[in-house]
Amino acid sequence: MSTIAVIAIVIAVVVVVALLLVGARRAAEKRRRERELERERLRSEAAGHQQEAEAHAVTATEKQDEADRQREAATEHAAVAERHAKEAEASKRRAVEAEERAEREQRASEFHGERAAERERELD
Repeated sequence: MSTIAVIAIVIAVVVVVALLLVGARRAAEKRRRERELERERLRSEAAGHQQEAEAHAVTATEKQDEADRQREAATEHAAVAERHAKEAEASKRRAVEAEERAEREQRASEFHGERAAERERELD
């Protein structure tokens, strides 16, 4: 084999190795860029989810405060309702007592009316 052929083969091998190295480097750089883009996308999604989490946490706090206020109002209303129920029972009792007194007074009125009529008849 001639020296030129050996040199040509060595140059061809060096060129092929150089091309393979350039290709491998480009592929590695492409993978690095893709990984960086993926990391950036994930960072962006994480930031979006963090923002949503914070917004929901604020809303949850507001809703819990509202629930506490409503529960307090319900407790107050229940106490007022209980007081009104007791007052209603007391009013019913007083109404029954007044009706019973009215009946007694009506009977007494009738009794004394009859007595008065008897006494007037006795006068005649």
